[in-house]
Amino acid sequence: MTGGLNVIEFGKSDIDNVVARMSGKDIDGLAFGAIQLDGKGVILQYNSAEGAITGRHPKDVIGKNFFTEVAPCTNKPEFKGEFDRGVKAGNLNTMFEYTFDYNMKPTKVKVHMKRALVGDTYWVFVKRL
Repeated sequence: MTGGLNVIEFGKSDIDNVVARMSGKDIDGLAFGAIQLDGKGVILQYNSAEGAITGRHPKDVIGKNFFTEVAPCTNKPEFKGEFDRGVKAGNLNTMFEYTFDYNMKPTKVKVHMKRALVGDTYWVFVKRL
């Protein structure tokens, strides 16, 4: 690899391992949305790409509940239900297509949710389709 450019592939099976070694600045530079949540859905990290997809500034959403305060369009069995099941089982790792439409133009995305390697946190990766 030349120039030190590290391209992270969306949906990569070991993305949790790769992201665990990245700084907040590196995560901010990903080409797709990356949201780190605790087990209750509170936002711990929200990168710039996700802010661009949703039109929300990352600083404004940290500490808020993703499912009820930031993206209530995800508070449904096919999104939050998947998250809750994976968190409860301790093995969150799922990928599906979804449409974000809360206070924004409906945007079709691919979502990859995965348990973080360290701590009791979870990643929600989002890529526009």
